[in-house]
Amino acid sequence: MEELIQERIRAIPVDLIRTVAIVGVILLHAANEVILVPQMNQAEIYRWWMVNIYQTLGRMGVPLFVMLTGALLLQPSKIEPLRVFFKKRWARIGLPFLFWGAIYFAWDYFADHLSLTSGFIFQGILSGPYFQFWYLYMLVGLYLLTPILRVVVAHASRETLKYFFVVWFLGALILPIPPLFGAFHLDSNLLTLPLWAGYFMLGTFLLTVKVRRWILLSLMTTGLVLSAVGTYAIAATVGGPNTYYFHDYFSPTIILASTSLFLLLTSLKVPANQTEAPHPKTNWLLRQLSQSTLAIFLFHVIVLESLQRSYLGFTISGNTLNSIIEVPLITVVTLFICLAVILPLKKVPIINRLIG
Repeated sequence: MEELIQERIRAIPVDLIRTVAIVGVILLHAANEVILVPQMNQAEIYRWWMVNIYQTLGRMGVPLFVMLTGALLLQPSKIEPLRVFFKKRWARIGLPFLFWGAIYFAWDYFADHLSLTSGFIFQGILSGPYFQFWYLYMLVGLYLLTPILRVVVAHASRETLKYFFVVWFLGALILPIPPLFGAFHLDSNLLTLPLWAGYFMLGTFLLTVKVRRWILLSLMTTGLVLSAVGTYAIAATVGGPNTYYFHDYFSPTIILASTSLFLLLTSLKVPANQTEAPHPKTNWLLRQLSQSTLAIFLFHVIVLESLQRSYLGFTISGNTLNSIIEVPLITVVTLFICLAVILPLKKVPIINRLIG
């Protein structure tokens, strides 16, 4: 099994997976924009459906990142002292957190006109200066578990790992269901596995799984369609805070779509030599995006909001363009503005370490 994992790791199209993931994240945040709608006429219902579809597609981004991280970090062959492991992780996300945290505190003050009191800053450090920082806190939690999970992956039988995923999936599936049927809830202590640990472990486990591509494409499509239709069904019936149950990262439909996409992408072959690849310019772009995903993840919200608020001299917004066009347009524009800013900065040695 270990030999198979090592072989599949060498064949992972890391640049492609990271690029698809970061596009998904930007797409999700672009589709989450608050749009001023005077009334829900037929045209607005159609636009709601398009935004629903974009949000469903974007939900696969973060699970892809987590599964790829698990595939790369939970290798049985990775043996290193804890001090070395955590020093690497600090260099990976610690310095970018400090750098981008300071940037977003300034954004809070100058763009959102918030008062930077000591309490506000302290709370920002505890929970993140801006909404996308939750991802770094989640990564820290997974990093703390990584040395333990490496031992589990190295020594657990395939059946034990399958049991782990069954318990994880049941927790993700069952806990949110009672609130859909009224003021009921199931005690979360019943199923206490950290939910993101499931995706993290899946990243390595799925390297041992092979499924035909047409089956994966069918499963992914099924998961996406059920997520979008399920969201509409809840919005039209129950409504309220449970409307986006099927958009949750741990809904069974998003798990199905995300894992199918991960398997589909890992089934693609990586060129042995980038210079001899069929599309060298595309491969170059994928490499640049892949090496800049953390910086783009943290920076893209400023670019998105700048475009939506006309800070760059023009506006791309759901209040001025139909979301059917606006969401993919602002996603692409945001991605390339981020890249245009980040690539020159990454050539500066000290800044390169700070931005991620």
